[in-house]
Amino acid sequence: MTPPENEFATILEMRSITKEFPGVKALENVSIRVAAGEIHAICGENGAGKSTLMKVLSGVYPYGTYTGEIIYKNAPVRFRDIGQSEAAGIVIIHQELALIPELSITENIFLGNEPRSNGVINWVEAHRRAIELLARVGLSDDPDTRIKNIGVGKQQLVEIAKALNKSVKLLILDEPTAALNEADSQHLLDLIVGLKGRGIASIMISHKLNEIEQISDSITILRDGRTVETLNVKRDGVDEDRIIRGMVGRVLEHRFPERSPNIGEVFFEVKNWTVQHPLAAERLVVKDSSFIVRRGEVVGFAGLMGAGRTELAMSIFGRSYGNFISGALFKDGKQIQARTVAEAIDNGIAYVSEDRKALGLNLLDDIKDSVVAAKLSKITHASVIDHVAEHKVANEYRTSLRIKTPSVDEGVNKLSGGNQQKVVLAKWLFTDPDLLILDEPTRGIDVGAKTEIYGIIRDIAAQGKGVILISSELPELLGVSDRIYTIFEGAITNNIPASEADPETLLKSMTSAKKKVTV
Repeated sequence: MTPPENEFATILEMRSITKEFPGVKALENVSIRVAAGEIHAICGENGAGKSTLMKVLSGVYPYGTYTGEIIYKNAPVRFRDIGQSEAAGIVIIHQELALIPELSITENIFLGNEPRSNGVINWVEAHRRAIELLARVGLSDDPDTRIKNIGVGKQQLVEIAKALNKSVKLLILDEPTAALNEADSQHLLDLIVGLKGRGIASIMISHKLNEIEQISDSITILRDGRTVETLNVKRDGVDEDRIIRGMVGRVLEHRFPERSPNIGEVFFEVKNWTVQHPLAAERLVVKDSSFIVRRGEVVGFAGLMGAGRTELAMSIFGRSYGNFISGALFKDGKQIQARTVAEAIDNGIAYVSEDRKALGLNLLDDIKDSVVAAKLSKITHASVIDHVAEHKVANEYRTSLRIKTPSVDEGVNKLSGGNQQKVVLAKWLFTDPDLLILDEPTRGIDVGAKTEIYGIIRDIAAQGKGVILISSELPELLGVSDRIYTIFEGAITNNIPASEADPETLLKSMTSAKKKVTV
């Protein structure tokens, strides 16, 4: 393939960008340079300013709300809104995809930009062009398929098809693989590399350092709203440890905190648990599953996306998902009922959802309201909330979990992803659970915040409580868990001590229906 014209020319410079919010300086004199046709990663801990910088670039934060200068294609630009940046060829794909589930792929690709003939939308032309665009991103689905009927990996490809329709020259991807399985992630990474071959530059924000190391040409590291350094991946011999050192300002010797587990007796048991899909009666999402948790134990659950891990956890937690068919729950040897979320909480079960923004938090609440939301009875007297107690509790968790915020009266929507996750943890720790179920607790957060959450998991287990850890990251499961169950197509297929497990063993059990389970 012929290299794109001006491959090494600068397409973008952001010079001395400063952006302030009330009481917070989110960016301070940040500068970044991106070459045409390169993949440029931006790394930093949660709250470092990565997404804010990209919102400045794309016009989400318009000219006049920040100071500094943006030079694009050798000329100053002053975007007043996202429409102006897109017209210039800069397209941002946010972590929360901007697709409408009820509309078709075609309708989403051309939404607000439909081909017209004499003022009337030409759907025949739109359909034809949609097929061409989908082929460019490697998607063979019917363009008339509704977005809600395709997976998250394919939805990411639809977003890129939208960008290609807008003649993108600079593509910004904010955590593009955060919700994807390994296969979908690799397909998306390959596509980004393919766009580079067509002369399209990409800016990629990601906490998956192995992916950044794999495809990036350059890496700019931000810390506390400032530019720390820019690295040339090949020339500087960049690896994950080098990126981490730049992000946190120190060497993280132990990503997974050392612990000496004191595992006690079995206190929680699930027997023959079977759950039906909420809409498809013929489909079982959990099949005759049984497992145990001991006091002081961290039990991992490994499975590919769609294997039934989340469905199992949510159905145990007050039957929050699916139609219950059969099975029983036991705590300390006695059968318990957890038919509702309230019953589950009363029985000492807590569940931290994989989707903190949709299911874990009300983004309109402040921090103190969020922390106490799951068990208001603890701070209520005669049906009246004790606001002094509410503040006291919230501040205690703010300190113990190191939630970075000037005040517990701040809205949770103002927090970084890692700090939002800590608020969710505080919310469920406030219920005094004996069993804490964590579903993808480190998804979309930086390596420093991950290490802190691993420490929280260690401390919870040290209190004699049980922890269930659901994760798509096998190193995380191997580094934190004492035992690991594997799930395939709704059934538990293996039960392996973490000391005897490795990625290959787990993957075999995650992709095979053959059971090898000794509960």
